[in-house]
Amino acid sequence: MRRAHARCVATEGASVATGEKRTRRVGFSIKMLVMVAALVVVYLYSFIIGSVDISVGTVIDILRAQIMPVEQYWNDVLEPIMLNVRFPQITLSVLIGGALSVSGASYQTVFKNPMVSSDILGVSAGAGFGAAFAMLNGANWWESQVAAFVRGIAAVTIAYAIGAVFGKQNLTILVLAGVVVSSFFQALISIIKTVADTDSVLPSITFWLMGSLNKGDNADLLVMLPSVVLSLALLFVFRHKIDVLAAGEDEATAMGVNVNLVKVVVIVASTLMTACAVSVAGIIGWIGMVVPHIARTITGASYSKLIAGSFVIGGIFLVLIDDLVRASFADLPLGVLTALIGTPVFVFLLVRTKREWL
Repeated sequence: MRRAHARCVATEGASVATGEKRTRRVGFSIKMLVMVAALVVVYLYSFIIGSVDISVGTVIDILRAQIMPVEQYWNDVLEPIMLNVRFPQITLSVLIGGALSVSGASYQTVFKNPMVSSDILGVSAGAGFGAAFAMLNGANWWESQVAAFVRGIAAVTIAYAIGAVFGKQNLTILVLAGVVVSSFFQALISIIKTVADTDSVLPSITFWLMGSLNKGDNADLLVMLPSVVLSLALLFVFRHKIDVLAAGEDEATAMGVNVNLVKVVVIVASTLMTACAVSVAGIIGWIGMVVPHIARTITGASYSKLIAGSFVIGGIFLVLIDDLVRASFADLPLGVLTALIGTPVFVFLLVRTKREWL
C-alpha cells in the first residue's frame, strides 16, 4: 500500500511538473508571437517614413511585385527608393539591432556580469580605429568598412591572446584585457582625429564613430546577413551548454561540458556579429547592454529563450531609433539617440531589478 501510494504521489508530481513546463512553453510562444508581430508592424511602418511619402499599401504592393505579378500604379521613382534605400536601411536596422543585443546577452550570460556589453573585448574601438585610419588615408566607404571589420577582429584576438597568456582564459583577466585593448585603440583614434583635416576628413570620422545607417545599401546587407545567420546558428547549437555554463564553470565541467570550447564559441560568434555591425553602421552604444535586460524581464533568464527575445527586441529598438532619425530630417547619429534613450531605460531597469544584480 505504501509503495503504491508513493508511486501515485510521484506520478502526480511528475504530471504537475510536466504541466507547468508546458504552460511556460506556451507562455513563451505567445510572447514571441506578440514580439514578432510587433517587429513586422514596425518594419512595414518604417517604409512610409522619409522625405518621399509612400503609403503602407504601396509598400506592400511593391514588395509583392518582387515575387509575383502586380499591376504597377505607383510612380517609377518610388520603387528604387523602396528597394535601394529604405529596404536595406530598415533591414540592416533589424539585423544590427538584433546582432548587438544577442552579442550582449551572450557575453552577460557567459561572464555572469550584467554590465557587460557587446563591445567588452575591444571590437568597437578596434573597428573605430580601422575605419578612422582608412578615412585618414583617403579610402572609400567600402574600404573603410573592410578596415573596420579587420581591425575589430584583430582587437578581440589581441585581448583573447592576453587573457590566454596571463590569465589562462580566466574571464576576469579576459575582461581586463578587453578594457586595456579598448583604451589603446581609443588613444590611437584620438591621435588620428588630432592630425586629420578639420574640413573634410575629421567630420566624416566623427560622424562614423557616432553611428549611422544613411549609407547602408544592399551590398552591406549581403555582408551582414550571412554573418548574423552563421553566428546565431552557432549560438543556437550551443544554447543548452551555455545555459549550463551560466550556473558556474565547476558545475558545467562536472556535467561534461567543455567550458573552454563554449567560451570560444560565444566569443567568436558574438565578435563576428559585432564586428560586422560596427563596420556597417559605426559604433552604436547601449543596445548590447540595455536590450538583454529588457528581454530578460519578458522571456526569463534561460539563454535559449533570451537570445530569441533579445534579437527581436533589439531589432525593434534600432528600427524605431532609425525611424526617429529619418523622421526628424536632422541626420542625427544613431549612437547619440541610443544613449539618450538607453540611459533612462537602463536606470529604470536598475531600480527595478537591483536586488537580482547585487
